[in-house]
Amino acid sequence: MRIPRRRLRQSGNNHCSPDTVLYKDLQENLTRIKTDFGQNDDLVVNCSERTASSSLTAACIYIDTLVDKNTVNHLSEELMTIKSGPDQETDNLFILIRRHFSSIRGLKTGAKFIDLYAELLSGNTVFLANGNTEYLSIPTESKDSRAIEEPSSQTVIRGPKEGFSERINTNILLVRKRIKSHHVKLENLTVGNLTRTAVSLMYIENIANGTIVREIRRRISEIETDSILESSYIEEWIKDDRYSIFPEFLSSEKPDTVAAAVLEGKVAIFVDGSPYALTAPAVFVEFLHSSEDFYHHYIVSSMIRLLRFISLFLTLLTPSAYIAITTFHQEIIPTPLLISIASQREGVPFPTFIEAFLMELTFEVLREAGVRMPRAIGPAISIVGALVLGQAAVEAGIISAAMVIIVSITAIYSFVVTNYEMSNAVRILRFIFMVLGGFLGLYGVFMGLIILTLHLCKLKSVGTPYLMPLAPWIKNENKDSLLRFPLWSMKYRPFGIGGADRRKVGGNQ
Repeated sequence: MRIPRRRLRQSGNNHCSPDTVLYKDLQENLTRIKTDFGQNDDLVVNCSERTASSSLTAACIYIDTLVDKNTVNHLSEELMTIKSGPDQETDNLFILIRRHFSSIRGLKTGAKFIDLYAELLSGNTVFLANGNTEYLSIPTESKDSRAIEEPSSQTVIRGPKEGFSERINTNILLVRKRIKSHHVKLENLTVGNLTRTAVSLMYIENIANGTIVREIRRRISEIETDSILESSYIEEWIKDDRYSIFPEFLSSEKPDTVAAAVLEGKVAIFVDGSPYALTAPAVFVEFLHSSEDFYHHYIVSSMIRLLRFISLFLTLLTPSAYIAITTFHQEIIPTPLLISIASQREGVPFPTFIEAFLMELTFEVLREAGVRMPRAIGPAISIVGALVLGQAAVEAGIISAAMVIIVSITAIYSFVVTNYEMSNAVRILRFIFMVLGGFLGLYGVFMGLIILTLHLCKLKSVGTPYLMPLAPWIKNENKDSLLRFPLWSMKYRPFGIGGADRRKVGGNQ
């Protein structure tokens, strides 16, 4: 099924047609480049003239803010040492330059202005020679970037501490050194008319499903937009259901997590400038998994997973169930507890729904403030909001003590959900269920659960059912879903995701 693509209008003036080729006259080429780049003070054009058997003129072009200065200076010195030979063929300076730098890795040639500009904007140095309609590109990109650090959003007690950085080559390196196999395939794409962002697909041949690989490649190649600044841009463009709040791609900044997904037959998507890699297809249960589940005993990991699933349902339904029961179904509350709740609510001016809505909204504001504030101030904001504000609200008679307990328990449960995108979806759904419980009672809560289940059954991730292997139920495929079975018992890769080679233990790969 082909997904319709919206085309965004390109912004800015594009002076260079994709089919425009270089001119033979060097001065004409330089004039065209300076005209297209406009007033850019970091565009450096160095020309060198030689007088031998014939006049040879060359130009070295680079963008000063993108290149490594030491490398460029070394190349310029090497350029000055090039001398023409006695035969007529070497009077072509372009051939001399290409021969002289032929041992450098990543050497490229081209003949179009649009490709030349892409090389310049990637941090490479371009050489032009008079009388030749080709350019020579040498990689000189600056290596300044954030060092490999421990992930900030996926902390673990036991396991690798390495995390991705903003450099795509570094991220690919971290995964490749964990999968030392020649079957690992890497495909490079460029997305964004203005940003020209590098995007790479990584998968293992025969283990990955060829249909899924082709579909992901097609969706990414059909993206028409000006900018791709983060991996979330790719996810929003190519997800199956664009209107669903549930994430359909699993994002991770841990190389071991991405390597494990690739070994299961999934496709990893790396985006230059983003410390998060996407893996697809992704199913619902994976958003409650952690890489640390495989670094502990399987019984311990299974218990922790069950706690995560229970916490997910509790953080989703606890406020709405409390509102529904105390508003419409008081008869199911034990009498002593009902009397206690009624005594606490004596003097509270708001109904239970308004009371819960205000408390949840206040908590979300405090959590957002704690995230956005500087790290030195963020914990203080949380402490002030949780202790001082809550206690003051109870003593002032605005909020009942039971409601503070309910909101606190809901907040604690929400922190157990490991994936941030899934946690955001649950936060939104929590308010919807509160509205249903406040107006329709438990009937509205159960109707909301039915609609939510139907929506999850409808979702797909690159054509793979979102609730698989739970719905559709696949026997013998639930050894790594709600529970974590021993590694030696998981002999096959997930059904419907991998390719021809599904055998994991004792397989050919």
